Amino acid sequence: MAEKIAKTQLVDLVASKTNLNKKQAGEAISALLDSVVEALRTGKSVGLPGLGTFSVTQTAERQGVRPGTNERITIPAGKKVRFKVASTLKTDL
Repeated sequence: MAEKIAKTQLVDLVASKTNLNKKQAGEAISALLDSVVEALRTGKSVGLPGLGTFSVTQTAERQGVRPGTNERITIPAGKKVRFKVASTLKTDL
């Protein structure tokens, strides 16, 4: 399993690669994430060059099985966030 980078570690990385102090880097990251979430909530997709594209897709109602009891249940329709990796990142991995 890949190692997970916490937000504080990401703030440190951004601060070290820019002219921003840790507080400014944290505010910039929070603003970026808030903007992505807001765009997704309004039905827009968000493309980050070199990284990929986030979008919201509609899922259909479907049948499932409750673990432990094997009871058949109906899973309601809903929405989910989809991420498509940029081809440049895919080839770099």
